[in-house]
Amino acid sequence: MSHHRIQRVSELVKQQVGEILLEMNLAGCGFVTVTSTIVSPDLKDGRVYVSVIGTEEQKKRALHTLEERHGHIQRELGARIILKYTPRLRFILDETESQAQRIENLLNELGPSNPDE
Repeated sequence: MSHHRIQRVSELVKQQVGEILLEMNLAGCGFVTVTSTIVSPDLKDGRVYVSVIGTEEQKKRALHTLEERHGHIQRELGARIILKYTPRLRFILDETESQAQRIENLLNELGPSNPDE
C-alpha cells in the first residue's frame, strides 16, 4: 500500500478518534487530546498517541479509561470509517509536551547564552 494512502488513513483515524473522545465522558482524566496516529501498512494495527494535560494521576486514569473503553472506541471507529480492516488501536501517552517543557526549564535555569556577559 502506498505511503501516501497510509498517511491519509492515519490522519482520518486521528480525526475520528479525537471526535469519539470528545463525545465520551472522560471526567477526572484531565484534558485528553489525540496528538498523532500511526497505522500499519496492512491497516490492521494502529497506535494512537494521546496528550493529557493534568496531574500524573489524571494521566494514569486517562490511559486506564481509554483501555477500559477500548471496545466502544473500536466499534465507533469501525462505524465511522469504511475500510476493509478497522485498525486495532493501542493508546500510548505522548510525553513530548512535558519533555519539551522540562528542557525549556533547564535551559532557562542556565541563564543567558550570550558569551559576552
